[in-house]
Amino acid sequence: MENEFNKYIDECSINLKDLKLNIFPQLEEAIININKCFSLGGKIIFFGNGGSASDSQHICAEFVGRYKKDRAPLAAIALNTDTSILTSVANDMGYEQVFERQVQALAKKEDILFAISTSGESKNVINAVKIGTDMGLFSISLTGMKESTLSKLSNISINVPSHKVNHIQEMHIIIGHFICEMAEKHF
Repeated sequence: MENEFNKYIDECSINLKDLKLNIFPQLEEAIININKCFSLGGKIIFFGNGGSASDSQHICAEFVGRYKKDRAPLAAIALNTDTSILTSVANDMGYEQVFERQVQALAKKEDILFAISTSGESKNVINAVKIGTDMGLFSISLTGMKESTLSKLSNISINVPSHKVNHIQEMHIIIGHFICEMAEKHF
């Protein structure tokens, strides 16, 4: 078992080195736009499915609550948290519209859509970014290594260097925490 653990950690280390070398320009641009959004009175609208839904909630909580220091709350919402909206829209209109409908109802021009999808091919996430684009919203996506429909649609796509879902999710939360840290330093 120790051998398997060491192998897993070694794989994570390789991914982190690749992450460090490959995503900074996109990450910096995302942070600049997030800080601008907050300065203009906007909010960050997070959404994703499964583990990406959990990451959406986690990062959102860091903005609204606190990350490392006490400060004024920063406006953020995770669209995957309202079970009544999710289940009613899924039942009445189809699961592919659960985020799209919420973006139409809740988003304003100063807001940023923050889409998280390990594959970059989740239809409901893609539909939300499409409608957001039609509404003039800025979008950031966190995805895996491969170019995807979501990465092509987003204004900024941070594609982490892995094809494995577990490692993609590990890097997504690292990026989310770093974005929170930079926002706290700015505000």
